[in-house]
Amino acid sequence: MAYSSGVTPPPRNPPQLSWGRNLILAYQSFGVVYGDISTSPLYVFPNTFIGKLHKQQHHNEEAVFGAFSLIFWTLTLFPLLKYLVVLLNAHDNGQGGIFALYSLLCRHAKLSLLPNQQAADEELSAYKSDPSSSDTATAASSPFKRIFEKHKRLRTVLLLLVLSAAAMVIGNGVLNPAISVLSSISGLQATEKKWTDGELLLLACVILVGLFALQHSGTHRVAFMFAPIVIVWLISILFIGFYNIIHWNPKIIYALSPLYIIKFFRATGQDGWISLGGILLSVTGTEAMFSNLGHFTSVSIRLAFAFLVYPCLVVQYMGQAAFLSKNLGSIPNSFYSSVPDPVFWPVFVIATLAAIVGSQAVITATFSIIKQCHALGCFPRVKLVHTSKHGHMYIPEINWILMILTLAITIGFQDTVLIGNAYGLACMIVMFITTFLMALVIVLVWEKSCFLAALFLGTLWIIEGAYLSAALMKLPEGGWVPLVLALISMTAMYVWHYGTRRKYSFDLHNKVSLKWLLGLGPSLGIVRVPGIGLVYSELATGVPAIFSHFVTNIPAFHKVVVFVCVKSVPVPHVYPEERFLVGRVCPKPYRMYRCIVRYGYKDIQREDGDFENQLIQSIAEFIQMEAGELQTSASESQSYDGRMAVLSSHKSLANSVLTVSEVEEYDDETTGRQSSKSATLQSLRSVYEEEYQEGGQVVRRRRVRFGLTQQASRGMEGSVREELMDLIGAKEAGVAYVMGHSYVKARKSSSWLKKVIVDIGYSFLRKNCRGPAVALNIPQIGLIEVGMVYYV
Repeated sequence: MAYSSGVTPPPRNPPQLSWGRNLILAYQSFGVVYGDISTSPLYVFPNTFIGKLHKQQHHNEEAVFGAFSLIFWTLTLFPLLKYLVVLLNAHDNGQGGIFALYSLLCRHAKLSLLPNQQAADEELSAYKSDPSSSDTATAASSPFKRIFEKHKRLRTVLLLLVLSAAAMVIGNGVLNPAISVLSSISGLQATEKKWTDGELLLLACVILVGLFALQHSGTHRVAFMFAPIVIVWLISILFIGFYNIIHWNPKIIYALSPLYIIKFFRATGQDGWISLGGILLSVTGTEAMFSNLGHFTSVSIRLAFAFLVYPCLVVQYMGQAAFLSKNLGSIPNSFYSSVPDPVFWPVFVIATLAAIVGSQAVITATFSIIKQCHALGCFPRVKLVHTSKHGHMYIPEINWILMILTLAITIGFQDTVLIGNAYGLACMIVMFITTFLMALVIVLVWEKSCFLAALFLGTLWIIEGAYLSAALMKLPEGGWVPLVLALISMTAMYVWHYGTRRKYSFDLHNKVSLKWLLGLGPSLGIVRVPGIGLVYSELATGVPAIFSHFVTNIPAFHKVVVFVCVKSVPVPHVYPEERFLVGRVCPKPYRMYRCIVRYGYKDIQREDGDFENQLIQSIAEFIQMEAGELQTSASESQSYDGRMAVLSSHKSLANSVLTVSEVEEYDDETTGRQSSKSATLQSLRSVYEEEYQEGGQVVRRRRVRFGLTQQASRGMEGSVREELMDLIGAKEAGVAYVMGHSYVKARKSSSWLKKVIVDIGYSFLRKNCRGPAVALNIPQIGLIEVGMVYYV
C-alpha cells in the first residue's frame, strides 16, 4: 500500500521558464492539446450546410463566404480571446480546467461540500499560493461571497453545474473518437474506387477497437510521435489552404470582414441561425487548452496556438471556402474534395493519424476528469492503472464502457452530421458553464468589480447562447445523445455523492465518546495484543463507530491504534512534506494516534509499499516533537484530541530519532519462522506465500527494521523512550488494516424517493464498484473488515 503522488507537483514559486524551455513545451503541446481542434476542418463545412441550408437551396458563393466569416470570428472570439487572453490567467497553482475554477472558488468563498475539511487544510502551501488574487480576508465583504456561504442550496447548484460540465466531457470521450475516425476515413469515398458505407463502417470500427485496446498497454511508448503527427497535419492543411485560395477564388480574403456575417443572416434568416450548430464544431477541443494547462505553461500554449494552430486553421478554412464557392456540389465531402490529387494519399494517411491522436487526447482527458470527480466524492470507486511514471492513467471499466458506447454511436448513426450535432452541443454546454464560473472567479477570486464580471458574462453568454440555442434545435437529429449520456452520468454521480454524504453524516453522529474511552482506562477493558491496528474511516475527528463495534464483539485489539483518514482537499497537489497530519487521540498510555493523509484532486495514489514505514516515522517524529514542546511549557496540555501536527514523510534520516535498516529474510517450506504473530496469521501468510512459490523454492522478503538512534536515546525521557520502543515493537509484530464493510439502507420512515436512491441506486453502485480496500491499495492478507448497517 502506498500514498505517493503519481504526478509530480510543480515546484513552489517556480522560476520563470526560459524561452527555449517554453518552445520545447509548445512543441510537446501539439500532440496533447491541439489534436482535436486541428482535425475540425474534416467535418465543419458539411455539418454547416447539410440540413436547413441544403433544403432551402442556400448553396451559393455568398453563403459560403458568410459561413467562412462566421468560422473565422468564432475561432478568434473563443480560443484566441476568451481562452488565451482571459481563462489561461485563472489557473489554480498552474492547473487548469473546470475543476481548477471550482477549486479556486471553494477556497476563496468556502463553497466546498467536501465533508471532512479542517482549518489545518488552509495552511497548505498550494491552498494559499494564488498569485492572481490578494489576501482572501479582504474579500470578506463581497456580497456574492456571503450569499453563497449562507445558502447551501446555491453551493449544491454550483456543484451540479460543475458535475454537468464533467458529464459532458465524459460524453465527449464517446463522441469525439466516432466523428474524428469516421471523418478521416471518409476520404476513401472520394477516390476512384469508392468504398461503400458498410466497408467504411467496418474500417472505422476496427480502428476504434484498436484505439481503445491500446489504452491498456499505455500510449506513452508512442506518445513521442503525437506532436510530429499534428505538426505535419497542420502544415499540410496550411499549404492545401494556400493552394485552394490561389487556384479557386482569391476573393475569399474579403470574407474576413464581419459584414459578410450580416449578409449571410440576411440571406438565410432562421436557417442561417440553425447552421451555427455546425459552425461551433470549428472550436471543439478548445477546452483542452485550459484543461491541459498543468502539463505545460500558459506561455507555451499561447505560442503554439497563436503562431501555428490559429494561422493554419484560418488558412485551411479559407481555402475550403474558396474551393466550395466554385464547387458547390462537393459540400458533403468538402475537405477531401479540395485536396489536390497528387497529395491525396499522403494527406489521407496523416489525417487518419491526426484523428487518432486527437481521439487519444480526449480519452485521456475523460480518465482524468473521472479521477477528479472521484476526488470530490462524486464518482464510484474505480481502478486506476498507471501506465507510466509521468502520471498517465488508465481506468479499465471506463475504457471498455467508452468503447462500447462509441461503437454503438458509430454503428447507430453512420453519419458524421448526426454525430456532429451531438458533439457540438456537448462542447458548447461545457463552454457555457465555464464562462459562468469564470465570471464568479473575476468577482470572488480576482476581486474585480461586479460590472466587469457582468460585462464578461453578458457579452459571452449572448454569443454563446446563440450557438447553444442553434445546437438545441438539432436535438431530434442526434443532439439528444450527449444529454442522455450526461443524464446517466449525472444520476450516477449524484446518487453516489448523496449516499456518501449520508454515510458520513451517520458516522459523524455516531462517533464514540472520548469520555467512554477514558473511562475504560489504557487497556480499554480488552486485551491489547502486540501489533499496530490501522483503523480506516472518513472521519477527520473523533473515533469511528466501527472501532467500538469491533472491540464489543471481539474484546481484543492491537497495542498501538492509529485512526487513518484519507481525504481530498480543494487543491490540485499536496506536497509530500505536507501530506501527513499526525496527532494523539487519548493520553499517552493509551497508545492511540490519528493520521490524516491529504491529497489534491490531481494527485494519484501509487502503490510502492512504503506507507507503513512513512507512518511509523511520522508518529515517531510527533512523539519527539510533543515531548520537546512539553518541556518548554509550564504544564501538560489536556487537549490531547484534535491537536494535529504536519509531519513530513520524506524527512531526512539524519534528523530522525529512528534508524532504518533493510534486511532480507529467506523462508522455505521446511524452515520455521520465529514471529510474534498469532498462529492463525502465520497460517494465512503461509497459504498466501505458497501461491508464489513452486516446490521448495526459497521466498525472499525485504523488511524494514526500525531502531532508536544512540544520540536521541541518551537525552530522552524514560516515558518517551518507552513509547517509541512500544511503537517499534508493534511494527515488528505486524500491521493489520481495519475497515468498515458497510450496508447503507434508508430508514423505514424515509420517503419513497430516498428509498429508491439509497436502497436501489446507491446499493447498486456500491456492489458494482471497487471496494475501498482496493481503491486504497490495502493488502488483502492484513485486512480485517467490520460489517455494519447504516440506517440513513
